[in-house]
Amino acid sequence: MDENELSKIIVESAIEVHKTLGGPGLLESVYRDALGYEIKFRGVEVEAGKPIPVRYKGEILSAPLKLDLLAGGLVIVECKAVMTYNPIFESQTLTYLRLTGLKLGIVINFGQRLVKHGIHRVVNGL
Repeated sequence: MDENELSKIIVESAIEVHKTLGGPGLLESVYRDALGYEIKFRGVEVEAGKPIPVRYKGEILSAPLKLDLLAGGLVIVECKAVMTYNPIFESQTLTYLRLTGLKLGIVINFGQRLVKHGIHRVVNGL
């Protein structure tokens, strides 16, 4: 399965989670856990809180990066639950992609009335 096929499953899963939980208003961690469950339910491997070592000038820093979700080993999923979306979320996800060498990230803001308006694709050479 490639990044685009995974992204379709992730988006469908996000819409299902938002609908099932009744929309915005919950903590980010609730949406993240439900989304991880929903993606797994659809047959895709998901790693939550996956630690990624960060190198600085050849040294590994003591605090690893922790991804919200890594779907299928290929797509980083960052979950937010804010009323006002900030484009910095996409910049952060692009940094994560560069650090991991992955090509696709999806930022999902469950704080929107319609979650489809809170889904943002971030690419790194895809």
